[in-house]
Amino acid sequence: MQTLLRALKTRTATVLTVGLLTLAPTAVFAADAHADVSGSICQTALPSQADDTLNLIANGGPFPYSQDGVVFQNREGVLPAESYGYYHEYTVITPGAPTRGTRRIITGQAPQEDYYTADHYASFYLIDFTC
Repeated sequence: MQTLLRALKTRTATVLTVGLLTLAPTAVFAADAHADVSGSICQTALPSQADDTLNLIANGGPFPYSQDGVVFQNREGVLPAESYGYYHEYTVITPGAPTRGTRRIITGQAPQEDYYTADHYASFYLIDFTC
């Protein structure tokens, strides 16, 4: 009986911890808003195709793929939690790829809130336009 109670307490503590960690991203302060992002990347360090995509975004298109500009739902939870429609995604063309490839730019609604991912949403880098 003692072992069963210990196991239940451990299980309860684990579930509670996981639950709190799941909610934690929604309770961050503005200064921690990019806590889940892998860091930043200088615009000059991006592939030239990313610059092409950024220029298309700034000019409102035309975009090469019908999926460009759709709402990015942030299902992976890597970007800061925001309401539906806050983020939009755009393809960064990968030369020689038979499909859209894995590179994207995700835009937020704040000025210069653009993220780059080269691995189809596994990691994101906030684009630093000052370097």
